[in-house]
Amino acid sequence: MKFHHFLLTFFIFFSLTSHCQKKVLFAKSTTNEITIDGKINEDAWSTDIETASNFVMFEPDNGKLISIDKRTDVKVLYDNDAIYISALLYDNEPDKIQKEITNRDVFGVSDHFSVSINGFNDGQQDYSFYVSAAGVQMDCLATKDGEDYTWDSIWDSKVSITDFGWVVEMRIPYAALRFSNVQKQTWGLNFMREIKRDVQKYTWNLVDTKIGSITAQSGILEGIENINTPTRLFFIPYTSFYYQKNELGSDKTFKAGLDIKYGINDAFTLDAILVPDFGQTKFDNAILNLEPFEQQFDENRPFFTEGTNLFNIGNLFYSRRIGGLPTSVPETTANEEITNYPGTVDLLNAIKVSGRTEAGLGVGFLNAITKKTYATIRDTETDEYRKEVIEPLTNYNVLVFDKRFNQNSSVSFVNTNTTRNGGFRDANVSAALFDLSTKANSYNLYGDLKYSAVNDIEDYNGIKTSLNFAKTSGKYRYNLSGKYISKNYDINDLGIIFYTNYHGASANGSYRIVNPTKIFNTFKISQELNLEVQNTTGKTQEAWYKTYITATTIKNDYVGFAFSLNPLDRFDFFEPRVYGRYLYIPKSVIAYVGFATNQNKSFTYEAEAEITKFDEDQRVTYWLSGAVKYRFNTKLSLAYDVQYTYKVNDRGWVGFDNSSIIIGNRDREILQNNITGKYAINTKMTLNLTGRYYWSYSDNDAFFTLQDNGYLTANNEYSLNKNRNFNSWNFDLSYSWWFAPGSEISVLYRNYAQIGSSTVERNFSSNLKNVFNADMTNILSFSLRYFIDYNRVKNKF
Repeated sequence: MKFHHFLLTFFIFFSLTSHCQKKVLFAKSTTNEITIDGKINEDAWSTDIETASNFVMFEPDNGKLISIDKRTDVKVLYDNDAIYISALLYDNEPDKIQKEITNRDVFGVSDHFSVSINGFNDGQQDYSFYVSAAGVQMDCLATKDGEDYTWDSIWDSKVSITDFGWVVEMRIPYAALRFSNVQKQTWGLNFMREIKRDVQKYTWNLVDTKIGSITAQSGILEGIENINTPTRLFFIPYTSFYYQKNELGSDKTFKAGLDIKYGINDAFTLDAILVPDFGQTKFDNAILNLEPFEQQFDENRPFFTEGTNLFNIGNLFYSRRIGGLPTSVPETTANEEITNYPGTVDLLNAIKVSGRTEAGLGVGFLNAITKKTYATIRDTETDEYRKEVIEPLTNYNVLVFDKRFNQNSSVSFVNTNTTRNGGFRDANVSAALFDLSTKANSYNLYGDLKYSAVNDIEDYNGIKTSLNFAKTSGKYRYNLSGKYISKNYDINDLGIIFYTNYHGASANGSYRIVNPTKIFNTFKISQELNLEVQNTTGKTQEAWYKTYITATTIKNDYVGFAFSLNPLDRFDFFEPRVYGRYLYIPKSVIAYVGFATNQNKSFTYEAEAEITKFDEDQRVTYWLSGAVKYRFNTKLSLAYDVQYTYKVNDRGWVGFDNSSIIIGNRDREILQNNITGKYAINTKMTLNLTGRYYWSYSDNDAFFTLQDNGYLTANNEYSLNKNRNFNSWNFDLSYSWWFAPGSEISVLYRNYAQIGSSTVERNFSSNLKNVFNADMTNILSFSLRYFIDYNRVKNKF
């Protein structure tokens, strides 16, 4: 009996150990031409090539072997230019394969196949290439912190639906990858297959969901050796034409420029942009901003979104600073007025160099120069005009060193610098960071030390530091953290930060299921505690306890619940707009509930609701959100979503009365409507519609004077009209045709308007009518970008 127990224990241990070992696949070289047509009929594929098979489930039932009727077989070839991948994805019900046609990098309701490659096999960053059963490409840079789909590369793929399932064929040029310059390559490799109708994902090498890091759990690709990679040099010239019209008149603009991508070697790449044109980027979502901070906008300019993961280390880089608002306002006399104040600063050029050495040292350098910018000022008595510099010629740069080791750990150094010509403000920020994980990825220790220095009329500097410890694997996980930020810590010349001058601590604990139950595919419950104390006064800035639950049912519907308690009186040190002053915030309680249907259905909907009740007479905030989407077929879909906020007896800064700070008691309503539509003519050609209507008002019914202790006293004498009513409308209708790899023709019609008033209009239809009767700006633009590979044209000249 003991011997039998020994054998059973041995075989269980051996099975688990074998299951956790990294799989190895050998690629085979070829000199034959491979045509990417989704047919896999070349002789090279039929020779003796190793096959990657026996996929295992990633989610929901982690570790379960794929069934024989869904088996997946993958092979890899290579030559001096690229690697080639063929995949046979068997399906016993091929007529049920999902294949919605979407825009690039949009997954939609489709089956998918992907390959993830790590050319340094360091377990920390994958280059991932996806293709859907409809033939749509997606690609991203993946790290343990998430996936960056703003990165786009040039590669080729083709799929075909068959009577046994579907077939994928890929060609990924070495220019799309980064790897060391060694004779024999060893790469990290994993394949993934998603069966959308079953909401299941399978991987070739097991990815254990009880372990936090996915990128560290890849298999191994061997066999690539003695490759002579071609020069990586690409030119992307572009030209665009804009016609703009509003009530003031019309204007025509023609632009042309050039992007350059150059592979310094197999690991490092230089990107340069000359005479940039960002006229067709997505519009910004304007709001009625009554907060003490600027509105933070998303980055939509491709140069600053593609392949910038290195520059985002440490969160010191907010790229919208480059080419954003001017940083100064001209001084005027009593008889002068500003007649022209540019809303943006022109970008002259920008370059970035990034890559990683064989030893795991990542290096990133970004530099951008913006144009000297003037405001125009008119003398109302003499009718003379003068110009004043509001933003000098400015140089921005970011330098990053990121050393990776042990396949899951890193130390980093980051420096950002802003140098303005002349006597304007300069700034420099440096940061040291570390991120250390145990070999089994069970525990993680990470933190930072940051130092900022600003050279202005009065120089000042500050620091920020944090330390965090987390258990990152298993059903039960936790995170403990502490941080300190000094009063003068300021990264806002090239970064963005709102809250400073405080120290805090937080703790988080969670439980999750790692395999489905009879009710849930996924289930997670988390508890959080957070406390922040202002450094100067020792008063509480933030304090809350939170519980939240998220789950997907066995039918793949989503449900979420949350409860948050703010049990202490707190103080807002930024709302008064004066340093050293603060505003009392009463205790509060928050409750949230959310639901969303299975997104694979043709008709889907979701709804969320939240209520915040303050320990103050009739002060409450309601928030509602809803969305519906309908897929008419694989090509056409429409979606609508709405968010509504109603703040009753909200309190906030409205102005000053001599030296007094005036706080208003106000009702606020915020309504945002979004509509999106997509019609895919084919996988290369789409029509897209985006519309947004935003309306918000602030209606003050009483005023208070802020006391030195943070509390309020009634002010019946203040009578200025501080009410606000704001409407914003945006509409984009675009046509895009990727007529060749990396080459696009796009046509955009844009229509927008904004109106603001101090008269509150609470009627929705009146507001909508007013914004459409306002001075509407109409823009029609045409853009052409053409991708030129130096290697393909060098022999033609």
